[in-house]
Amino acid sequence: MTRIFSGVKPTGHLTLGNYLGAVRRWAEVDQYRADALFSIVDLHALTVEHDPARVRRLSRQAATLLLAAGLDPARCTVFVQSHVDAHTRLSYLLECTATDGELRRMIQYKEKSVRAKAAGQSVRASLLTYPALMAADILAYRTDEVPVGDDQTQHVELTRDLAERFNLRYGPTFTVPRAVNPPVAARVMDLQDPGSKMGKSHESGAGIIYLLDEADVVRKKVMRAVTDSGREVEYDPVEKPGVANLLEILAACGGGNPTELAGVYDSYGSLKQDTAEAVVELLRPVRARHAQLAADPGQVDQVLKEGAERARGMARPVVDAAYEAIGLLPAG
Repeated sequence: MTRIFSGVKPTGHLTLGNYLGAVRRWAEVDQYRADALFSIVDLHALTVEHDPARVRRLSRQAATLLLAAGLDPARCTVFVQSHVDAHTRLSYLLECTATDGELRRMIQYKEKSVRAKAAGQSVRASLLTYPALMAADILAYRTDEVPVGDDQTQHVELTRDLAERFNLRYGPTFTVPRAVNPPVAARVMDLQDPGSKMGKSHESGAGIIYLLDEADVVRKKVMRAVTDSGREVEYDPVEKPGVANLLEILAACGGGNPTELAGVYDSYGSLKQDTAEAVVELLRPVRARHAQLAADPGQVDQVLKEGAERARGMARPVVDAAYEAIGLLPAG
């Protein structure tokens, strides 16, 4: 059976972009067609300045939202990355396989290091090396497919390179994974800045729809979305990125086609109204289920405990094999 792995980083509240770009597909498709693992990758949140209490709070909230979105612990494995030590054990071996140049070419390293320096902060070594940890997340489970947004495809390509290099040097150890991108709304853009991804940790939340936003807040954000010059509703991501983003969101919510939907509307206002209502209805059951789960945190804790136990059982033999292959003595 195909094995898939993907994760969510607890650096901010989960957004509509996270849901449409990844989480909904995990719940509706991936957990049914594959042996699926979904992780809250909390160690990745430590690569930049952070508040420890906030990381813990967002990790729990992310886990609760994944379950609220429909992930079923009876069908898939939901766990916290730091609860499975195989990730950090394997990460160092992959740092020894990667090159400095490969890691410095990662787009996210370039962008985040520039922001850190601009803010007067030092750049942590882990920001440079975390793609090796991400590769470990994937390779520890002999993953076949990695469902990701297009902004993470570069990291999966590096993971493939590291797996192939390790296998060539030390013998067949890892499955070489492939990235899988959802066909629609793989990258939802910020409503106030359609040239930027709708990210969890953006300084301003005006253009970001969070999964736990109240319905009126969602409507207000969509109605205030930046559009483009002219009055015709056209699907043109280059010339009309604001309108194209709204059309992609509407299409993703209802399963339509952005180009065909453009022909339905004769004004930006009506497009915004329908998009707002589509998002509200899409998120309504997720918010309701989240409220139920948040009222019983012990249930979420039990899911994460059982998920970590399953994940350890899958990862340990793979990582032990990698330690032997690279030349380390087995523990007594």
